[in-house]
Amino acid sequence: MSIKATSRVKNFRRLGIVAAMAGLAVMSGGSTIMPSGRTTPTGLEIPRWITLKSNRVRARQGPGLDYNIMWEYRTAGLPVQVIAETREWRKICDPDGSVAWIHRTVASGRRSVFNRTDEVLPIHTGRSAASSVRATLSPRSIVSLDECEDGWCRVRARKIRGWVAEGSVFGTQTRALCNANRPAGTGRHED
Repeated sequence: MSIKATSRVKNFRRLGIVAAMAGLAVMSGGSTIMPSGRTTPTGLEIPRWITLKSNRVRARQGPGLDYNIMWEYRTAGLPVQVIAETREWRKICDPDGSVAWIHRTVASGRRSVFNRTDEVLPIHTGRSAASSVRATLSPRSIVSLDECEDGWCRVRARKIRGWVAEGSVFGTQTRALCNANRPAGTGRHED
């Protein structure tokens, strides 16, 4: 095989790998294309999950320091869903279904889940409701997320590790939970 032919084969392989990765992104529900049709500035998928880094994160009406502060989030580790972005700002959907803009420096790529219900959730020893309960997740509590598979998510809090049903916690959904075209400051009831 000639050098040109070998080069073409390598290029086709690379193209195949890129196409496969793009296909996986589409199948997983995420896309690097924002609702406006533009490519995301970060090249990361929209929607995606991030967590708040500190106990004082300002929620703004728009992507910039000159926009009004609407409220402050007071819970480090709270999972929020990025539904749009600029290079420096993230438009997020929070557990109450409200939309706001936060600066990229107050967010982390670490994953967590939130029990937004008023009910205690069992943390099982295995990926089954029939497995024994190792611990419970209190209402309005946050735990770190390791991975999700087969409808169950492995979570951890200090030395305790276990599984919760994926649909029972906030922070695992693959579809956008808020409309990215909705203005910041609006809640779920305004969709």
